[in-house]
Amino acid sequence: QVQLIESGGGLVQAGGSLRLSCAASGRTFSRYAMAWFRQAPGKERSFVAAISRSGDSTTYADSVKGRFTISRDNAKNTFYLQMNSLEPEDTAVYYCGAADHGVVAVVAGAYDSWGQGTQVTVSS
Repeated sequence: QVQLIESGGGLVQAGGSLRLSCAASGRTFSRYAMAWFRQAPGKERSFVAAISRSGDSTTYADSVKGRFTISRDNAKNTFYLQMNSLEPEDTAVYYCGAADHGVVAVVAGAYDSWGQGTQVTVSS
């Protein structure tokens, strides 16, 4: 498994932007498919975005398409979630996940390793 550490969460007004980062340990970062999920209070963890090992394929939840962008820098063992036009409904704890099998997936069970989460709060 790989160790993941998220950063970049915070409080922002509606319409604002945040950039989340997820740093991974180890030298095999490029073999993992990576994803962001989020969990709001009282709700299950839900898919946000995922990116392939090379970064040439991405997929997004419908609720964030056109507003969020996932990217990765394999040389830095880090991947990112740029969030623009944030809405109060985006408020949640955001988690990054890594899939050892290297296949992009939209279900949390497909990911082997998780970060500790970072809080994103969007005020109206």
